[in-house]
Amino acid sequence: MTLVRRWAYSLQSSVKFLYYTPRKGSTTSRDGTSFTAGQPSLLRAINERAILELVRAAGVTSRGEIARESGLSKPTVSLALNGLVTAGLVEEVGRARGGKGPSAVLYRLNPQAGWVVGIDVGRRYVRAAVADITGKLVARRDEPAASRSAATLVEQIGHVAHQVAGEAGIRWRHVTHATVGHPGVLDPDRGLLAHAPNLPGWGRQGLVEAIRAQLGTMVSFENDVNLAALGERADGLGRGVRNFVFLSVGTGVGAGIVIDGRLYRGAGGAAGEVAYLPIGPGDPHDRAHRRRGMLEDSTAAAGIVEHARTLGMARPRTAKAIFAAARRADPTAVRVVEAEAGRIALAIATLAPLLDPELVILGGGIGMNGDLLLGPIDRELRAISPFRPTIVVSELGEEAVLHGAVSTALSAAQDQLFTRAPDRGRREIVV
Repeated sequence: MTLVRRWAYSLQSSVKFLYYTPRKGSTTSRDGTSFTAGQPSLLRAINERAILELVRAAGVTSRGEIARESGLSKPTVSLALNGLVTAGLVEEVGRARGGKGPSAVLYRLNPQAGWVVGIDVGRRYVRAAVADITGKLVARRDEPAASRSAATLVEQIGHVAHQVAGEAGIRWRHVTHATVGHPGVLDPDRGLLAHAPNLPGWGRQGLVEAIRAQLGTMVSFENDVNLAALGERADGLGRGVRNFVFLSVGTGVGAGIVIDGRLYRGAGGAAGEVAYLPIGPGDPHDRAHRRRGMLEDSTAAAGIVEHARTLGMARPRTAKAIFAAARRADPTAVRVVEAEAGRIALAIATLAPLLDPELVILGGGIGMNGDLLLGPIDRELRAISPFRPTIVVSELGEEAVLHGAVSTALSAAQDQLFTRAPDRGRREIVV
């Protein structure tokens, strides 16, 4: 299926009539896809949208290359490119060198067409980055999180976002879209950020509106682990992998699930909240596990520290200190790390038969300790499950969420810029 055809299907649910149907006498692309004349403005918009995506993916490309990739004729491609250039979304960047005959004009996305901001709100840090519409990062800012209250954290989100835009040399009104990565799940019906016990007051009513007051209406919210998975898909070990899970273990526990190349959120956005799997010591009926989840209580940083204390380890203050002691061959610390690996293996063994992922990417402050965890996880998984996906440690590390936020904001910005472009026909389309 060509890219043009995929865009047509994505638009069908947003328009009143279906103008893209196989019909006798229609134009046929290289893969057999047929196009009817239908509504010219709609078909032109479909073509331009698909070509915009091809230009974005290629970086720099020519009319002939676009025609070969899309299956469209060169005159149709030329018409669409002229429209995109006029709208300021695409620009000419010279001509191809070498070869016989006239040199081809080269095109790329216009970097100045729009700007995006990605924001990662964590328990320890608030991070923000600005990228142009091609995805090139132009500014970056990190600050320790203001953890006194939700109100101070919201103010800090606004401050960091506006500061990083200023450092990029742009005014906030020129930002096309911003994406905020956060712990927990957004309940769109009530406007609540739920299941985020590690941030003070994060689930209170009005928090979403308060952040929007700081950033404006062109802002989206996404679970931080989901964004980490999207970051891996865009820039990390998930590139080109159709089915994988990003499993984050740190202050909390969560999973980002990619199925057929797309993030899977579930019916209410809570897919991947594996913190609530009934895995770990104790009684799963104990209501004490309701707030954070049984797997998180035992496997996240606080659970590791508590386990070390029960084994008599002297003053284990942090999970980081326990892993450092295990590297020094401290026997108690080694036992704690092996138990941690066993719980992570149980979580993977639970997910593997349901999702059949090709790859599991470990992340988070604890998950990044691959030198100590990968061997025991693999041994335990072999002992308890016939399903053994490849398990690796993220190369993006703590940057994965920010990469995902920028990638998500870019996708939304490209949609917004396309619908704003000055063409009468585009006003008929909602993307």
